[in-house]
Amino acid sequence: MRSAPPAPDPSVAPDAPADGAAVAQWQARVADEQAAVLRARAFAEPLLASETLDTGENTLAHADGVAAVLDLIGGGAELKVSTYLVYACEHLNRPRELITKAFGSDLAAVALETTKLVQLQRQTRIKAAQVRQERASAAEPGSTQRAAPSELEASQHENIRKMLLAFSRDLRVVLLRLASRLQTLRYIAAAKLSPDPALASESLHVFAPLANRLGIWPIKWEIEDLAFRFLEPQTYKEIARLIDEKRIERESHVEQVRQRLQQALRAQGIDAEVQGRPKHIYSIVKKMRGKALDFEQVFDLRALRVVVPQIEDCYRVLAYAHAHYSPVPEEFDDYIGKPKPNGYQSLHTVIRDAQGRAFELQIRTQAMHDHAENGVAAHWAYKEAGSKGYEGVHADSDYDAKIAVLRQLLAWQSDVESERRKQATQPLFDDAIYVLTPHAAIVELPKGATALDFAYTVHTDLGHRCRGARVDGAMLALNTPLQTGQTVEIIASKDGGPSRDWLNPEQGYLVSHRAKSKVRAWFNAQAVHSTIQRGRELLDKWLQREGKTALNLDELANRIGYDHAAGLCEALGKEEITLRTVEQLLNPTPALQAPDEVQLRKARHSPARAPQGSVLVVGLDSVLTQLARCCKPAPPDDIRGYITRGKGVGVHRADCPDYATLAQRHPGRVIEVQWNGVAAKGDVATHYAVDVAIEAQDRQGLLRDISDTFASQKINVIGVQTQSVKGVAWMTFTIEVTDASRVQRVMAALQDVAGVRSVRRR
Repeated sequence: MRSAPPAPDPSVAPDAPADGAAVAQWQARVADEQAAVLRARAFAEPLLASETLDTGENTLAHADGVAAVLDLIGGGAELKVSTYLVYACEHLNRPRELITKAFGSDLAAVALETTKLVQLQRQTRIKAAQVRQERASAAEPGSTQRAAPSELEASQHENIRKMLLAFSRDLRVVLLRLASRLQTLRYIAAAKLSPDPALASESLHVFAPLANRLGIWPIKWEIEDLAFRFLEPQTYKEIARLIDEKRIERESHVEQVRQRLQQALRAQGIDAEVQGRPKHIYSIVKKMRGKALDFEQVFDLRALRVVVPQIEDCYRVLAYAHAHYSPVPEEFDDYIGKPKPNGYQSLHTVIRDAQGRAFELQIRTQAMHDHAENGVAAHWAYKEAGSKGYEGVHADSDYDAKIAVLRQLLAWQSDVESERRKQATQPLFDDAIYVLTPHAAIVELPKGATALDFAYTVHTDLGHRCRGARVDGAMLALNTPLQTGQTVEIIASKDGGPSRDWLNPEQGYLVSHRAKSKVRAWFNAQAVHSTIQRGRELLDKWLQREGKTALNLDELANRIGYDHAAGLCEALGKEEITLRTVEQLLNPTPALQAPDEVQLRKARHSPARAPQGSVLVVGLDSVLTQLARCCKPAPPDDIRGYITRGKGVGVHRADCPDYATLAQRHPGRVIEVQWNGVAAKGDVATHYAVDVAIEAQDRQGLLRDISDTFASQKINVIGVQTQSVKGVAWMTFTIEVTDASRVQRVMAALQDVAGVRSVRRR
């Protein structure tokens, strides 16, 4: 079996140009790249030479190992330079400033982003370890049962997955983390240490699938084998022993078949290179467990790979192999005609020689082989992906290539979720989807989210102005649920706002709680604006009538107790205060003599006075009392008395804003009053007029429905005032009740009327 290929030598790189002038230019570029890597290492060496990582590995040695892994998979000079800068970051006081000055802002951003991800992953592992320790401490002594391990590990895997996905807008960050994880596993294996099980599990279930999705098979296979070796050492050793038992005999036979097949193909005019292909232990175990096979039933322990120049040569080799060997029909796969989701292409077949021994045969072109060996890292130069596509897509532009790669990351996320669901009793991560912006940024949304949710997640103003959406280039309705991996482009108007239909759950426009709250906030702001406008109109009319239009409204608002004119107008629009308050401020009444010197007159008949005997003035008899029109109190409201000018005692509710203003200006005219709990002789029932203010979305039949509600509560309505401003209805109903408790009941019933937003007493 062939071992993993050594790190490539830049002096013999396969893409070297042929003509002399270009060769010199290319050699100069290679030299510059090598110098850049050496300069980055020299920059980091004083900082890292004496430092160690959590695993005990020397930090500089780890960075060297990561650079070697990146070299193995075809990573460019930028990636290798970034490796040293990442580990130097944590030991610099001003890393962004220093690295930008020495290597440029782009590499500084990569180093800082990767450092941030490293720190987050470290914190996640520490927290998970603490939780495991706490659970172990809480377990009964002598108990060997683990406390919900799958849930804890799955949660940790989910956190790591989300972090990697969040940082995947710069693929270099992801590649650096993959290479770093492989180097960590290599060090643990070489040092014969016992790794943290969580780290090994995370490597097997998160990092290896990510490398697979990106097509970086050397990293995938090695991470899988090392992680599996740490997680199941006995099984690993047993499979390794079975592989090694007849290694010499098997390798000798494979070499004979390899030479014979290569000579035969070249005799057929096919320029083919036939190689022995190593079989990885974890893939053997997966096949044995997935298909319930014994070790001897695994066909691809003997494996060959044929690399040819053109696609048609692949099928010629296949035809020759099937004609001169015995094929196993159920073991044939055409990944050229139907590539794997991550872009992998090859023909797979199993053949038997004359002695009946099975061989797995892979047939591919050189381009397919390059992609199979190095995947995305082989031709992703960050901002220049070239024309090579992924997921079977030919990328006509850098943008198309980037979108294709990002979709592989999203597919990897789905792979992890599917695997977790297989191992858990219920779905653990089934609550999110990931879609792309037109600029290839990844946006996380709740499952079932729509293009409208997407718009509000990107920006609140974009959501308000959203009028349509293109999903993967096709126009779709705004309430169409999105799927992971789709690209969403929002069509927005220059101005405008949301529709109330968006808040209707039956219409299905919004799923995100954040988006719904943004829409509600917009309508609330519009209602406040309408209220302020309504109050301003009332105030302007009164000032015109009084001939005081030159008055500074902000100063007037400050004198009443509001910070600005808008606050005063809003209070007037909501009828929290009345114009009488403003009038009393601008036209103050002369100060009266002290209360004990006031000459109170006997009550006289007046339509506005309080019902006979219903209100008592503490300490005085037969005093004229009058229920204030601004707040219209009714028992058992908490009430206050205020001595008016020639009209006896005005009775206000204790929470009346007008009373608060009067009491503040003339505290000496406040007098204690209370309801008389004993009805006057001969009275059947005392009725009080109360105002109920309603704010509602204007619609046909609204007044009828509200009137029906009053009728069902057996409430007599004696007055109605209505006004509609921009679709908002403001209504004031004057009703008769015997006590205020009935008002609360009818207000509760009014809240259930469709379209009613608020109900309150004036």
